Amino acid sequence: MIRSILLAATALSLSSAAYAQDAEETFGGAKGADLSIEAMEPDGGAVTLGRAGEYPADIARYLLAGGPGSANLSPDGETIAFSWDITGQSELWVMPASGGVPRQVTFETGVGAPVWTPDGSALFYSADRDGNEQPGYFVLTPDGMSETEILPAARGDFRIFGGFAEDGSFIYASTARGAGVFDIYRGTMDGASELLVESELGLAARSISPDGKYAIVTEAVGEDADNLYLLDLETKEMTTISKPPVEDRASHTLGGFEWWPNSRGFYFSTNLGREYGALSFYDVESGSFEMVFGSDRDVENLELCGAGGGGSTLYWTENDDGFDRLRGWQVVEKRPIAMPEMPEGTYALDCEAEGDLLIRVSGWQTPGELWMTNPVAGTAEKLFAANYAGLDPERLIRPQVVRYPARDGVELQGLLYLPEGAGTGDDAPPVVFSVHGGPSGQSQASFDPIAQYHVARGVAVFEPNVRGSTGLGRTYATLDDRENRLNSISDLVDLKNALAADGLIDGGRAAVMGGSYGGYAVNAVLAEYPGEFAAGVSLFGVADWITALEVASPALKASDRIEYGDITEDRWREFYRVNSPIRKADQIRVPVLYSHGVMDPRIDIYETEVMVKTLRENGVEAPFVRIPDEGHGWRKLSNQLFYYRKQAEFIEEQLGLAEAE
Repeated sequence: MIRSILLAATALSLSSAAYAQDAEETFGGAKGADLSIEAMEPDGGAVTLGRAGEYPADIARYLLAGGPGSANLSPDGETIAFSWDITGQSELWVMPASGGVPRQVTFETGVGAPVWTPDGSALFYSADRDGNEQPGYFVLTPDGMSETEILPAARGDFRIFGGFAEDGSFIYASTARGAGVFDIYRGTMDGASELLVESELGLAARSISPDGKYAIVTEAVGEDADNLYLLDLETKEMTTISKPPVEDRASHTLGGFEWWPNSRGFYFSTNLGREYGALSFYDVESGSFEMVFGSDRDVENLELCGAGGGGSTLYWTENDDGFDRLRGWQVVEKRPIAMPEMPEGTYALDCEAEGDLLIRVSGWQTPGELWMTNPVAGTAEKLFAANYAGLDPERLIRPQVVRYPARDGVELQGLLYLPEGAGTGDDAPPVVFSVHGGPSGQSQASFDPIAQYHVARGVAVFEPNVRGSTGLGRTYATLDDRENRLNSISDLVDLKNALAADGLIDGGRAAVMGGSYGGYAVNAVLAEYPGEFAAGVSLFGVADWITALEVASPALKASDRIEYGDITEDRWREFYRVNSPIRKADQIRVPVLYSHGVMDPRIDIYETEVMVKTLRENGVEAPFVRIPDEGHGWRKLSNQLFYYRKQAEFIEEQLGLAEAE
């Protein structure tokens, strides 16, 4: 199941809490919470932080450390728009690209990523209801003085924004037809919308050519791959660019899409016929594409820019074991460009006509910064410094990359955070395994407040990239498909035992936590391998694959059939009848902290409720945090502060640390 939000700009609206879903709110099976189950809920109580500079620091300080989220330059390169959650939920802010004081322009909306309209006169954003992923579309003037709803939210209408054409029209995918699949639409700023292509399962609009003639469309093929098409917006005919056989499936969306200014073609990254995504160029006239640059790392985050809109420079990142590396290329002269040194971590890039490159940094020591660079001129200036919330950045821990063989010989990888001065062998620290969602996600060296909190308290944190993770090669991402699902679960045990054998962790004091698919992994490893982990923390995870796959929201169904099998077929129903965690929950013998958002449209809260009830009936401790006004994950700071304090207290108690705060 795809467990990352697919909307280009997602957000919250309506601040009132709902203790149960509306009667008609059935997407993802979310019909409401069972309020008869004893649960903890956020109470709005005061949060104590302790004094700045005190160590070990309170977990709230790690959660409050941060900086700008998604950021974009205006078409003239003069203004930066970005999301920032300093108010307690994400809002839109603007600031001069030359530096200056940011100004908030949205209020009480919880907006995600801003997108400039082509003429730079307005900012586009989407907003949903408390994480239900069914958004409305809005535009707002950069001064925050005028706001228009251009496409109202509608029940059952999941949307994926695809981008603007130069004339201000835009393309998006939507389930508005009511068939539970994503079709392709073209919208205009006056609220008109036209259905262009009907889908049988799941299409996504990605980009419109500058001249407005073509749209790039993809079709999900499992968690890790997609087919690529070119849609003629006048004739509504789609031309296949790349549709390999399922057994050779590939991703074409690793780096986004960057059109040449005259619309003659576009750059993208694909791992078709190779292990890692290579920079490639598609020529519209010839209908073919060729590789421009390839290496043993995925090419990601493409940005094409240059003086006068000529597209003379191309920038991208390479994913090096979860650390981004910046790369630059002079397109006409076909030579590399020296790139500025940035703080370690992950990068998001944006540039406009004049060639200045905006870089957002999120790293293990950098909660969020904005840099304006000009690699051609050799300049780099920090425009927005990270807020450390009273933490000493020198105390933050750099993760180290580790690799170990699984029991079947597959090489596994992960990021290990060790406490400063950690001992080895008998003196090794306890550990928390933090399993990413997806399953096709990747643990990377971006800022992780939860990991930094625990490691500062003397607990190692290991973020495994078990088989099925992306960023480690095309083949690796397929190794957990269908019948191989449980191999990724045994990877967790193999990694724990290997780390313990090397004396890096205390294998007898190991907890496992994860959200979404990571929450499933927690349920599964505790049930399949009793005694390997001392405790679990499962956030909005799957317990019963049969019900989860049956009620999956439209955002998930397109990839589920290849990743997990078609649940309408008897053989897959039988497979998951046997191999879902709920069927083996009586084998879980250790305490597990569960949590779920009532508004979750991806994994029904029922999945968590059934695990809580089962464990409690078996006499196993199963505390439960229920959050009424959240969906698939915690977006609101007040809920984060409440939940993660409970999680930290639970983990420290179970691992035998000093009495929790």
